[in-house]
Amino acid sequence: MAMIGVIFSNNFVSPFSALLRRCFQCRSRGELGSCKDPFTFNATDVEKESGVAAIPCASGWCGKVIEGGGTYAVDDYDQAIQRMCVQRGPDDNQDRCANTVYNYKKVYMCFCQGDLCNGNEKAINHRNTMKLIILGAIMLAVVYNRYI
Repeated sequence: MAMIGVIFSNNFVSPFSALLRRCFQCRSRGELGSCKDPFTFNATDVEKESGVAAIPCASGWCGKVIEGGGTYAVDDYDQAIQRMCVQRGPDDNQDRCANTVYNYKKVYMCFCQGDLCNGNEKAINHRNTMKLIILGAIMLAVVYNRYI
């Protein structure tokens, strides 16, 4: 019975998670544009917003790059934020943010894996919640079938 649960979970979770591989794609500078932080859009909002899209991402890894800006609020006009699908994530497959060099510029870059995770931090928590719900349902089905 446990073997059925393992087979079921491998066949169910993988195709399900493959459907959840989109990233926000946009770029804005300063206070202008829709890509700035805080990012307030979800999957249905972007259909109506010019310059913001939810695109399929084959790698499943999304990125967010913060370029420019400074210590003072007056420097924020030069800050650019870009959200995109990246070809591959970090070698250790861990979500993270760090200062790095991207396109020959010093930037702050974040990597995350999951559906529209480069919108905000809540999306990452939502992905983990979905995994727990699916795992719980599978375990409940296995236990239920064992005692019937």
